[in-house]
Amino acid sequence: MRSLYPFSAGESLPGTQLPAGACDAHVHVYDSSVPAAPGARLHPPHASVDDYRHVQARMGTTRTVLVTPSTYGSNNAPMLAALATLGPSAKGVAVIRGDESDAHLRELHALGVCGVRINLSLGATNDARSMAHIADRIAPLGWHLQLLMPSDQLLAMASVLRSLPVDLVFDHFARIAPAQCGHPAHALVLDLLHSGRAWIKLSGGYLVSATCSTEDPALDALARSYLDAVPARVVWGSDWPHATASAGLQPMPDDARQIDRLVQWAGSAVCLQQILVTNPERLYGFAPITHTQA
Repeated sequence: MRSLYPFSAGESLPGTQLPAGACDAHVHVYDSSVPAAPGARLHPPHASVDDYRHVQARMGTTRTVLVTPSTYGSNNAPMLAALATLGPSAKGVAVIRGDESDAHLRELHALGVCGVRINLSLGATNDARSMAHIADRIAPLGWHLQLLMPSDQLLAMASVLRSLPVDLVFDHFARIAPAQCGHPAHALVLDLLHSGRAWIKLSGGYLVSATCSTEDPALDALARSYLDAVPARVVWGSDWPHATASAGLQPMPDDARQIDRLVQWAGSAVCLQQILVTNPERLYGFAPITHTQA
């Protein structure tokens, strides 16, 4: 029997209605007709924009940030197709090699791309020089560099991260586990947030939890550490369709409960508005919500 909400556990709705313009800042799509990149480790099943729209309606978000997943390497075609389908309510984060022409990058920009992701968590090899090169390529466009890397690598690249000419976005809690609160890598991320050079995504909590669940109460202190530090630099993402879960590597998250947990971390309607609306408008360039839109 097909789930009412594809790649999402449960069927209940969140306990809180989200504000107008709420943004889910971390979503992937998977197209079974597109071959995976050589060496790709995650091979989730087909997960389309139509599938996501059911989950989006359940959560109450209306804006989306599509991220090219590691499965496709630097092939952004599935992400761009989804971006075209969703239109102005979506932005894109691409993966590039660094040797693309300026014209190609400008074309991506015109299509709604506003950042580049570098994923070092799966053993990819992007050294400091290549990271700096990519940052230099995207800086004239005003794009950000979205990073996912182990905490030891994060620390090793601290001086490089501080010198890059673009904003940094750390997804999935900066890959910091709850037990690492106070760890030097955690302190580095907090320092980068305070410096106004970085942002943090409260996405994929189940990926850093020892219990592989967003319900993990140990996530509370970690989430609050970022919100207490610089609430104006925090966004949220569902990480739908939960690649590790849809590939069968862990239990499927409940996206209504992910919203409920975010509401708990935010602690107030004002903070929730900031995380889901105001901050994504600043980071991704969405048009500000007006009273007539609300």
